[in-house]
Amino acid sequence: MSASVDRVDPAALATARAWLAQDPDEVTRAELASLITAAEGGDAAASADLADRFGTRLEFGTAGLRGRLGAGSNRMNRVLVSQAAAGFAAYLREKAEPGETPLVVIGYDGRRNSDVFAEDSAEIFAGAGLRAVLLPRLLPTPVLAFAVRHLGAAAGVMVTASHNPPDDNGYKVYLGGADHGSQIVSPADAEIAAHIERVAKTTVVGDMPRGAYELADEAVVEAYVAATATVAPAPAGAAGMNWVYTAMHGVGYETLTSILQLAGYPLPVVVEAQIAPDGRFPTVAFPNPEEPGAMDLSFATARDAAAEFILANDPDADRLAVAIPDASSPEGWRRLTGNETGLLLGWRAAKRARASAPSQGAAAGASLACSLVSSPGLQTVAEHYDLDFHATLTGFKWISRAPGILFGFEEALGYLVNPETVRDKDGISAAVAMLGMIAEAREHGETLADLLDRFAATFGYFQSGQVSLRVDDVSLIGRIMAALRSAPPAEVGGVAVERIDDLLAVADAPSDAGDVPPSDVLRLWLADASRVIVRPSGTEPKLKVYLDVRGDSASDAAERLARLDAGARDLLAAAQA
Repeated sequence: MSASVDRVDPAALATARAWLAQDPDEVTRAELASLITAAEGGDAAASADLADRFGTRLEFGTAGLRGRLGAGSNRMNRVLVSQAAAGFAAYLREKAEPGETPLVVIGYDGRRNSDVFAEDSAEIFAGAGLRAVLLPRLLPTPVLAFAVRHLGAAAGVMVTASHNPPDDNGYKVYLGGADHGSQIVSPADAEIAAHIERVAKTTVVGDMPRGAYELADEAVVEAYVAATATVAPAPAGAAGMNWVYTAMHGVGYETLTSILQLAGYPLPVVVEAQIAPDGRFPTVAFPNPEEPGAMDLSFATARDAAAEFILANDPDADRLAVAIPDASSPEGWRRLTGNETGLLLGWRAAKRARASAPSQGAAAGASLACSLVSSPGLQTVAEHYDLDFHATLTGFKWISRAPGILFGFEEALGYLVNPETVRDKDGISAAVAMLGMIAEAREHGETLADLLDRFAATFGYFQSGQVSLRVDDVSLIGRIMAALRSAPPAEVGGVAVERIDDLLAVADAPSDAGDVPPSDVLRLWLADASRVIVRPSGTEPKLKVYLDVRGDSASDAAERLARLDAGARDLLAAAQA
């Protein structure tokens, strides 16, 4: 039933009309004009839609901006991006030395409007008196992260929503100089957000000065290709390698191909339907290799090709998925978990560190790092090779800042293997490192599955799991966390809890928590060396519970994980009671 006209919020309509008046995009202008007309005519759904679009604003934080495309302050669009660019420009000018002209490099992927948002940003940066350099075409996020350092830029912006749904886009921000091309962290996020808020309140888009930007030379891309090819030049074992690759409708393949040719690897059999950039993502419901069904076409292609393994990038190529044959799986293949891949790549980094400094065991101060919720197996690897270890909050903005980092990863398929050139997760350099590992194993008649077995025999049988509780009322998450703090569990899955780290009280956390700011995380250490971590999701209305065990064998680890999973579900149920 339609609402009456007098129930339309006049303030919301006024805000929408003001937004419409400054929107330079014909598509979102038409979309918003239609909504305003419908709301004025008493359409309750249109009024609710306007309230959702203008009732709040996409929050600029350490992950930049990310949200659905569409008109309104709570959507990704040209108005919001222009305000963000103008605010970020003001921040960079404020931080610049007197007489300095900060350089900003801008990249974009193949999502809808990525190129438009990038060009708007470049023009606004230039109009604000900055030197703005736009990458020459749609490229992977790691190329932008590389370009910030390579060009000596003060900052970088990548227009991407990574592996989000097709209707999303985003705005990821990097800082150069002392930040070495890492993503922003606090307090920079709040300072930039304050500038954006001021711009939004005082300046309409049409009044923002615009200037001429530069187009980056192909030499920037060539430099990234050359640097990444050195991660693992092809050994003799690469000859005849038969493998499958998918770009997941993203931008990874062109750059990867150049690196493979330079490094000496055979080109893969590609998933044809997913190899070209396509922001509609027509063959997947969700363009994330972790999602069920996302790699089905890869599995089918690999079966037809009798491939040895599969590598997959997400749409902006900052993540890597790996799959191997598995006769026990209905598809005949299984994707390795992010922890399995991360531990293999961490092992590779540690062995290389020892080889480079055999008398010390490893270079002094060199370290491996991972997020707090990633496998504790990486610490075991670090200790075995006399390396430092750092656990950080989730996100490569933290991992990349670990002192002396040689390698870092997080369980969500993110890996930093080449910190001297890219201080962010990089699915392309990780793919090259993985190819190197596999090729070296082939020289000894081993497969990737054999490497996993060898890792377990050396360091232990680590297994990880996750329990997620999705809620309609986000306040329930806070109540569960409060309940766990007020009445901590004595056991989980029948195993006694020996210690609980509450990372809201960082001063009480042990040193292996890393140098982290307060965070809403509870970490439970159990008597059998298992670990349970409880934290709210940073991007979804979910409470996440991460489970880690170490067994004496694969079957023992699987049994421990099953008990811990059941115990974690009981723990969440009790906390809601």
